[in-house]
Amino acid sequence: MKPFSKALVSAIALATAVTAAPLKADPKAEVLHYWTSGGEAKAVKALQEAFAARGGEWVDAPVAGGGGDAQAAVLRARVLAGDPPAAVQIKGPNIQEWAEAGALADLSNVAASQNWDAVLPDAIQNIVKYEGNYVAVPVNVHRVDWIWANPEVLAKVGASVPTTWDEFNATADKLLAAGIIPLAHGGQPWQDATVFETVVLGIGGVDFYRKALVELDMDALGSDTMVKVFDQMRKMRGYVDPDFPGRDWNLATAMVMRGEAAMQIMGDWAKGEFAAAGKMPGKDYICASTPSENGYLLNSDSFAMFNVKGDDLIAGQNLLAELILGTEFQETFNLFKGSIPARTDVSRGAFDDCAIKSMDDMVSAADGGTLLGSMAHEIAQAGAVRGAFIDIATAHFNSDMSSQEAVEKLVKAIKLAQ
Repeated sequence: MKPFSKALVSAIALATAVTAAPLKADPKAEVLHYWTSGGEAKAVKALQEAFAARGGEWVDAPVAGGGGDAQAAVLRARVLAGDPPAAVQIKGPNIQEWAEAGALADLSNVAASQNWDAVLPDAIQNIVKYEGNYVAVPVNVHRVDWIWANPEVLAKVGASVPTTWDEFNATADKLLAAGIIPLAHGGQPWQDATVFETVVLGIGGVDFYRKALVELDMDALGSDTMVKVFDQMRKMRGYVDPDFPGRDWNLATAMVMRGEAAMQIMGDWAKGEFAAAGKMPGKDYICASTPSENGYLLNSDSFAMFNVKGDDLIAGQNLLAELILGTEFQETFNLFKGSIPARTDVSRGAFDDCAIKSMDDMVSAADGGTLLGSMAHEIAQAGAVRGAFIDIATAHFNSDMSSQEAVEKLVKAIKLAQ
């Protein structure tokens, strides 16, 4: 991880450390987030109402745009000014960076009283803990490695959803021959990287994914297996339509919905598009994991609690933490968002078949050690390292670069980014 600026670390050092003593003040919290539209906004409103029902004063601080980039700039400015918000939506290695800089409050008392260790998989605990202590609260789990398929389109070539990459290629070739777009895709760097990491998982396996994309093992990054990954990505490039550059992900989902394309590889936020159109899983569309040996790539949103002064703000943080990981909000939020609860004991009655499959697969992956953080979505890597992966993946996908050249460029880029 790249260190924060000296000015930022100095500003954090001046903040008063938070203690978790019993508090009598009315809870108050300024909440900085970038969930400003659709189901996300509804979910935030539900949390706000739950907070108010417990006597809390919620100060809403939304920052729209940039997938969190605009919010990150606001947060740094606030911390430099010595006035951090009480709760901030951040995720992945960014949580660890803020904790390392001494900016985050210790939520150990709340975590112990609510028994978080018993209901959160280790892979998620590792995201929101720093040096063994909780410093953030996970809101959800998005599975990244999904195939969304139109069963009527697949039936036209006598195919089902592929379970291996060889099957994927064979099915895609049949679809091409029938004049059907095999893969709906949006030509944006993060979407290219999303496909890339599912191919890494499927071609190389769980251990290879962990070595290459998490541990940044140079032998793995420069291996023949990575060459095979780029070989598969070259095939994938041939399965998308000519108009893919710049297409938003939801427009690619709509192509599958309308039968213009057979499949899309995208996280489970795509399910929200099918649901909004009144489509039913198992009937109008199929959800299936991308080919792999029981791997599961997760993306998880969290709220980190920053060091603040004042008993009312500390009480607000504790109440927020309790509510966010409570079973009621975990259900409400994730039904709006299309994701699944971070905790494993939430009732499944209100969730659809795709969500239930994701829950089952997450528990199985957690038990089997195959639950992995997404590189493309800032869980396994963030900042310059993530950027290097995305740059090479998208450069290869959008050019005639050979697989060997891509591997060589990837090794150099990751070395420079660390």
